[in-house]
Amino acid sequence: MNHSELTLPASKKAVRSWMLFDWAAQPFFTVVITFIFGPYFVSRLASDPVVGQAAWGYTITIAGVVIALMAPILGAVADATGARKRWIAFFAAIKIIALLLLWFAAPGSALWLPMLCVIVAMIAAEFSIVFNDSMMPRLIAKEDIGRVSNIAWGLGYLGGLIVLFSVLLLLAGSPETGKTLIGIAPLFGLDAIQGEDARITGPYAALWYLLFILPMFLFTPDTSKGVPLKSAIVESVSELKNTLRELKQRAGLLRFLIARMIYHDGVNGLILLGGTFAAGMFGWHTIEMGIYGILLLVVAIGGCTFAGLLDARMGSKNVILLSLVCLVIATVGIISTGPGYSLFGLVKFSVVDSGGLFATDAEKAFILFGLLIGLAFGPVQASSRSYMARSVSVDEAGRYFGIYALSGRATTFLATMSVTVLTLYTDSARIGMAALIVFLVVGLAILLKAPYPASSSNQPS
Repeated sequence: MNHSELTLPASKKAVRSWMLFDWAAQPFFTVVITFIFGPYFVSRLASDPVVGQAAWGYTITIAGVVIALMAPILGAVADATGARKRWIAFFAAIKIIALLLLWFAAPGSALWLPMLCVIVAMIAAEFSIVFNDSMMPRLIAKEDIGRVSNIAWGLGYLGGLIVLFSVLLLLAGSPETGKTLIGIAPLFGLDAIQGEDARITGPYAALWYLLFILPMFLFTPDTSKGVPLKSAIVESVSELKNTLRELKQRAGLLRFLIARMIYHDGVNGLILLGGTFAAGMFGWHTIEMGIYGILLLVVAIGGCTFAGLLDARMGSKNVILLSLVCLVIATVGIISTGPGYSLFGLVKFSVVDSGGLFATDAEKAFILFGLLIGLAFGPVQASSRSYMARSVSVDEAGRYFGIYALSGRATTFLATMSVTVLTLYTDSARIGMAALIVFLVVGLAILLKAPYPASSSNQPS
């Protein structure tokens, strides 16, 4: 469905179909990057957890650099052509192929193939998000953007929760018993010893994505200016240069983007590396990681729902600030918790294993801090998106959401690289993860003085 002009607001079917993009896309980040395949890569595929976390950090870093370099150009191309959906389709095909290939990441195999597949899948996923997010100002009235953005983000977590739950109930067997969480043999004869319970998440996320992005293609309107691709690329490079020069005159927007660039790197690092950190510290396997992920996602869905109401009343900026405070507290909590203690030893726990899942007191404390992360990491991202959408016009949404993607990735390699280098230098994943606190605190401090909505004013809202 293509139209040269769109009238706000779009139909309910169009908006709901657009919202399903988050539902379709999130399981990749949930089961592949964070809770199942990533921890499998670190704790079972790599030779040891330190080497695994370092290799995973390099993987995320390489993808982040490519995204940072290319996303602004692609956003400008979207404005030049007017079309978004054909680009989403192109990158969806690349992402799906890369995810299917993760099935071949068996124990004992070289790390380069899963690293390459994850890099390609992450790049394709993030580029698709640039085009999807830039559709928002054309579809949704500004007064509804915060609510819709948070609800869509919550739907994404719900989709991730359903996929994660189904993996634990039907596909992931315990290495000890060979049974899933409900006591049955894994479907399709999956062998946990061979890592098939984790490797299947790649194809599963690919098929889920393929199925649930279809409503967006069928029912959400797109625009097309009829500009040839070659001309659009040339025009986009020029527009990008103009946009970067223009940002100097839009001090409020620039401050927000710088703040977001820094705090989002801390948030991303926490999401991308938090699961692998827990797996390495406590030796959690697929079932433990999956249940931990379910707990976080249930809280995240509630957090997004509540944040949608807060966004309408308090504004996106205040929701982001509150979320960042929660994330700082939670990050200090998880890095200060280890076998037998929390808060850097101020709180002592028994090391007795009481049996069952999360059998030690330290694991339970870690989960409590993790739930605080779950409460905040959805709203900080969804309200950042609505903050941006309220701060730009419809015609400039593509190029500015490209810059927005850049602000979320420009220093991501610094966050993950900081964690990786500190981990290798100190031989401690805990010290490595502490680097993320700096990104969260600095980003929060800069955001405090940013206007809302972002404008050319230098005065905070």
